Amino acid sequence: MSLIVPTMAEMMAKGESSEYLFWVGCSGSFDDRAKKITKALVKILNKCDVNFAVLGAEESCTGDPAKRAGNEFTFQMQAMMNIQVLDGYQVNKIVTACPHCFNTLKNEYPELGGNYEVIHHTQLIQELINQGKLTLEGGGEFAGKKITFHDPCYLGRANNVFEAPRSLIEKLDSELVEMKQCKSKGLCCGAGGAQMFKEAENGSKEINIERTEQALDVKPDIIATGCPFCNTMMTDGVKNFNKEDSVQVLDVAELIASAANL
Repeated sequence: MSLIVPTMAEMMAKGESSEYLFWVGCSGSFDDRAKKITKALVKILNKCDVNFAVLGAEESCTGDPAKRAGNEFTFQMQAMMNIQVLDGYQVNKIVTACPHCFNTLKNEYPELGGNYEVIHHTQLIQELINQGKLTLEGGGEFAGKKITFHDPCYLGRANNVFEAPRSLIEKLDSELVEMKQCKSKGLCCGAGGAQMFKEAENGSKEINIERTEQALDVKPDIIATGCPFCNTMMTDGVKNFNKEDSVQVLDVAELIASAANL
């Protein structure tokens, strides 16, 4: 199945407009593992005939890492540049698979004049299923599997999106098992606040190891994530315990795309 991913510039050249801008994010664009999440979401959007486009080379970092690292000036420069591009294409709705982009575009761009309806990819997939546009023939290879969901900080605690990813996992005829710290009490994977891009500081244990231990405690077959950064950290954690042969780390979009045979 070939993927159809139009750019905003191509749409505008044809005199067409798109309902959604798919904000891919740095990880989904450049990281080989996260590209699989991007492709899984595109397969779902194509299957459901969702009218979407990407910015392509015109997309830049939202500025989230700069802001979290304390460089407000760089954040505002990035944001203003992006807002100019988004408003130039008259973007109203944005969907993204990265909670960091989601949170920044949704909550921090408005004060700089960028007002958009921003949703996380798990919310959009849930909508598509509720509208009957996407149907799952049971859980496929995931039926009967134990799946635990790691709440991304910027999706869960920062924006109170707990239900959408879990409702999708439950549609897979699988057993959703919760870690001892979940939902509003979820533990960070260790990548937020621009920590993804720097070496760990001195301490007795890295956060992603602690979080992976909590996940492995419930003996899952799959650790589900809704964030490419979390995916990296949990994958590294699983490798640390030499469990990569028995425990998979997959994004919710990958689970749904696979179960829908896309």
